[in-house]
Amino acid sequence: METVYLAIVAAPLLAAIVAGLFGVQIGRAGTHWVATAGVAVSFVLSTLVLKDVAWDGAPVFNATVYRWASIGGINMEVGFLIDHLTALMMTVVTFVSLAVHVYTIGYMRDDPGYQRFFSYISLFTFAMLMLVMSNNFLQLFFGWEAVGVVSYLLIGFWFKKETAIFANLKAFLVNRVGDFGFLLGIATLLMYTGSLDYSEVFAQAERLSGETTEILPGRQWSVLTLACICLFVGAMGKSAQVPLHVWLPDSMEGPTPISALIHAATMVTAGIFMVARMSPLFEYSATALSVVLVIGATTALFMGLIGIVQHDIKRVVAYSTLSQLGYMTVALGASAYAAGIFHLATHAFFKALLFLAAGSVIIALHHEQDMRKMGGLRKYMPITYWTSVIGTLALVGFPGFSGFFSKDALIEAVHASNTWGAGYAFWCVLLGVFVTALYSFRMLFLVFHGQERIEPQVKEHLLESPPVVTVPLIALAIPSVLIGWFTVGPVLFGSFFSDSIFVLEHQDVVGELAAEFHGPMAFVTHAFVNFTSPALYLAAAGAAVAWFLYIFRPALPALLQQRLSWPHRLLTNKYYFDWFNEQVLARTTRGVAGLLARVGDQLLIDGVAVNGSARLVARVSGVVRHLQTGYLYHYAFAMIIGLAVMIGWLVSEI
Repeated sequence: METVYLAIVAAPLLAAIVAGLFGVQIGRAGTHWVATAGVAVSFVLSTLVLKDVAWDGAPVFNATVYRWASIGGINMEVGFLIDHLTALMMTVVTFVSLAVHVYTIGYMRDDPGYQRFFSYISLFTFAMLMLVMSNNFLQLFFGWEAVGVVSYLLIGFWFKKETAIFANLKAFLVNRVGDFGFLLGIATLLMYTGSLDYSEVFAQAERLSGETTEILPGRQWSVLTLACICLFVGAMGKSAQVPLHVWLPDSMEGPTPISALIHAATMVTAGIFMVARMSPLFEYSATALSVVLVIGATTALFMGLIGIVQHDIKRVVAYSTLSQLGYMTVALGASAYAAGIFHLATHAFFKALLFLAAGSVIIALHHEQDMRKMGGLRKYMPITYWTSVIGTLALVGFPGFSGFFSKDALIEAVHASNTWGAGYAFWCVLLGVFVTALYSFRMLFLVFHGQERIEPQVKEHLLESPPVVTVPLIALAIPSVLIGWFTVGPVLFGSFFSDSIFVLEHQDVVGELAAEFHGPMAFVTHAFVNFTSPALYLAAAGAAVAWFLYIFRPALPALLQQRLSWPHRLLTNKYYFDWFNEQVLARTTRGVAGLLARVGDQLLIDGVAVNGSARLVARVSGVVRHLQTGYLYHYAFAMIIGLAVMIGWLVSEI
């Protein structure tokens, strides 16, 4: 099987190299065939691996395939850990990536950077696969940084567009903050365990929970808590959790296919996967779990609220991603790792669907993204409309759709959790259901229903997108409807993750819910009578409010905006995070950098050390050169004086 695992990561890497270096020679058609075939190979092989692991009962594969170096007893290796968690992630990543590759053929067909784009998205898939398949922290960090680099390239793909350059720089800088914490977490574990291998580090987790270290004088910290919080800071950057979330909405400046890939299957899911993989460490730190829980809950509710006031169709979906990532993070903090990963998997399908559907609308409207210039598109774009309806219903958690099974289980798990902050988190995720339905149906109604607000010159050429765009939408819509029915039992409430996720017995909230699980149909009917967690009724209320405001009384939102100007301004300014970062942090940083440049660089280094030493040498040499007269008797006199001094010194020593 080792050859199969190598082929899974090598296929998209080889495709990226061919598309990037030889794209001109093989042409546009050759480029997309090579790139799509490479990801298709990875998807087929990943599916076979999932079958081998999940159905055929293959044992966990954990082995090194290449040793790069061994320094001081620390092995730096490339290796694969293939268990149920890995196999599921591999399949989800490659399936969504394949759909995005096919979709890109239609979406980017007129772009001059066609070959370059295919090279980047194939490289993105390779990086994510290396991350999820790693069995050690060094390879994890390689994949972690690789997805960051490629996301930087893709967000700023249109490099002549100033907003795109600002967005990719913003993503780069914010993720450097998170990655610094991530690196500190890895370094802490390496320092106290002497290993980078997962299995060796996990085996020492219980011992580490009893060790302390002193960061500030007189203050003892648990080593494991410190390491876990630092690791989670990395996840906050990659998975866009408050306050390191600010880069993700601006990533919309990249082409729509990459928005789907970043938000659904790569990059932002890396942090969720990492925390789940590190469950043997996080389980022994109640403090770290509480931090994860509270940060996730805050992101889930408050980022969703911003989506209500957005007018750009892609930004609504982007803030939806922020909110749903918060849901996944809450599950991790409640020790419901299986629920978090299950929601990650279902979310990948319907979020990719919503992004690609938004892209289909943008294509049809000649790259118009403002929902205030849309409306009534249902009759012009029936396939895009119905797939958008499916994605919306899955996102809000309508009973029977994939998002319902994962989100409802997640909310129940938080409700059953005893982790500190669980009460706050429960109300955040519960109210978030109403908010999600409100902004989701608002988008659906503004784009596809109501009065047509389309520019006349655009309306003349308005057609449904071609099959190369709509087929991926249908392919993603199918699992968005059906996958929950077949997977909620074995994956969430079964023993699917028993070989990859560790949960202490007294914190096993998913196990408690599993005891009450009686099949997917009973799970659906339970939602109608569960009044302790009335998520279904809150979702219905959100949809009803959206219909009332944007279909029945479309003039009312403008009136509410005037009456509620302060909350509206707070939301449109995104809680002033961007203002604080740009006006306070960035200005302060530039001011300090300018001061250091003037005082440290120009005055001390250049003025004193470099130019000052040069001036000193010049002055000394100016004095010394007068001793070099060229007269023989001057030199003879100097020699006599020197000899006299030497003789005097020798006599004094005797």
